[in-house]
Amino acid sequence: QVQLVETGGGLVQPGGSLRLSCAASGSIFSIYAMGWYRQAPGKQRELVASITSGATTNYADSVKGRFTITRDNAKNTVNLQMNNLEPEDTAVYYCNADISTTITRRYAYWGQGTQVTVSS
Repeated sequence: QVQLVETGGGLVQPGGSLRLSCAASGSIFSIYAMGWYRQAPGKQRELVASITSGATTNYADSVKGRFTITRDNAKNTVNLQMNNLEPEDTAVYYCNADISTTITRRYAYWGQGTQVTVSS
């Protein structure tokens, strides 16, 4: 059993900052890529940022230069620092991790989601 627990969402004014964190726990053999997705009302879920176990990062064009993804492999955590937030960033943010629980079992796991609202 693997769980991803997200923290750090909330309400912030345009131009403000928030930091999201996600901790993976349970019967983890290895964690590969981790990332953050978001889904705004009426829109499809989209990739915001991802990071490999070797710390190679990938960002959506809309967040480049504003968001930074990091991970701590020892603690099985991934963080998303969001700066200069815009109303268009309003969405439910989901943590995602590619995790193996045994040498042969590997799945993509999702957190429960955390709401980020950017509004004045």
